[in-house]
Amino acid sequence: MPEEILINLTSRETRVAMLENGVLQELMIERASRRGLTGNIYMGEVVRVLPGMQAAFIDIGIARTAFLHASDIAPVDSAAADGLTADSDIRDLLREGQLLPVQVIKDPIGTKGARLTTRIAIPSRFLVALPTSTKLAVSVRIEEEDERERLKAALESIIPAEHACGYIIRTAAEGMGLEAMHADMIFLEKLWKAICEIAATAKPGQLIHEDLSLAVRMIRDIVGLDVERVQVDAEQVFDRLKYFAGMFMPEIESTIELYRGRRPIFDLYGVEDDIEKALNRKVSMKSGGYLIFDQTEAMTTIDVNTGGFVGHRNLEDTIFRTNLEAAVTIARQLRLRNLGGIIIIDFIDMVEENHRSQVRDALEIALASDHARTQISEHSALGLVEMTRKRTRESLEHIMCNSCPACHGNGFLKTPETVCYEIFREIFRQHRQFKFEELVVMAHQDVIELLLDEESSGLAELEELTGKPIRLQAETMFAPDRFDVVLM
Repeated sequence: MPEEILINLTSRETRVAMLENGVLQELMIERASRRGLTGNIYMGEVVRVLPGMQAAFIDIGIARTAFLHASDIAPVDSAAADGLTADSDIRDLLREGQLLPVQVIKDPIGTKGARLTTRIAIPSRFLVALPTSTKLAVSVRIEEEDERERLKAALESIIPAEHACGYIIRTAAEGMGLEAMHADMIFLEKLWKAICEIAATAKPGQLIHEDLSLAVRMIRDIVGLDVERVQVDAEQVFDRLKYFAGMFMPEIESTIELYRGRRPIFDLYGVEDDIEKALNRKVSMKSGGYLIFDQTEAMTTIDVNTGGFVGHRNLEDTIFRTNLEAAVTIARQLRLRNLGGIIIIDFIDMVEENHRSQVRDALEIALASDHARTQISEHSALGLVEMTRKRTRESLEHIMCNSCPACHGNGFLKTPETVCYEIFREIFRQHRQFKFEELVVMAHQDVIELLLDEESSGLAELEELTGKPIRLQAETMFAPDRFDVVLM
């Protein structure tokens, strides 16, 4: 759990930093222009049913249609077996033009639309209400069996006999009594009733229920007895958080403080520097080794290198120590960068099986405090560690950055030499097809300089071949690999 939470606000952006031992572990950003949708409930309209995929596209009033799979559709009878399977025929469940309330379980990411469910889940401090289910469950993070049984028995004792609603007991409920859970239950019942009233008259694409703002969600979901302090640098939001905590979580109200320092709070704790580093491909380690992160549409790959670390014993020991440090660094970077989906880690090859096991164990321990669900496989035959991390929102890179307008996200550009030879081929092509009096080559300054210097002989040969003058023109606005050949 984070020991300290910093909340930085401007009129258009909220940033929440979670620190452990004074080191940034996780960062969440919410901007007014693109607030996260996860947890929101909409009145969706079925646009298209896809039997081959057992899914449907749903219009929820945003730019891209959202995706609903058959397995995420709750049964009409909540007392039925809890859920339809992937084998359920979507055509028996949905039809085009149908309206139904849906909840976002995954934000739009890249070119993919939002992921939806009709299994509505409404969280509060200690409970999650499941109006479309009758299931009672306890968070897997509560590991002690006696406590799990106590909480479940307590919940069952306060649920009315006629109440057809399921609940999940959240991690924050550990050690809590009946009164706290009962208050949460009453709050959730009132909230669900209000949602149903709005849904009864909602139009297609209308927002029925919006989740709390990022700052309040952090208080509701993250803050617990382990958190020593929450610092907020905006008085208005500080008052809102104090009110929320006083109403629902009085035990943590005293931990919320208003930051009045003249220096920006993220600067004071070095968070801004960590954010800048998290946007780089290369991550340096204290030993002198380094990691290379490559994020693609399909997966994220991480390469571990010894760099300047030479160790003190032998090569195997050096590699083992580098991999151990890398495991801890990778776990932190996955949280900080919010990388999800399939992740492939190329640790440096280790000869001893015991070393491979220890590195994998170190990675699991380092990921134990991660709020996103992770799954790690054994070393593959090629020495790679494959893992998955649940992805529900955009990565830090996708939130804060755009693809390079020059390389369009490829990560590389053609060399000036390559561009020169493309220009030569284009001139030859134009000569064979058209008549002209003069040619003008427009290109980046680096390409023009190369044509005037090392490639001048090739240019002279083309002038002789075409019998026409070739004029060069540098274009400062051109990308390094862009050019135009204009006939005059």
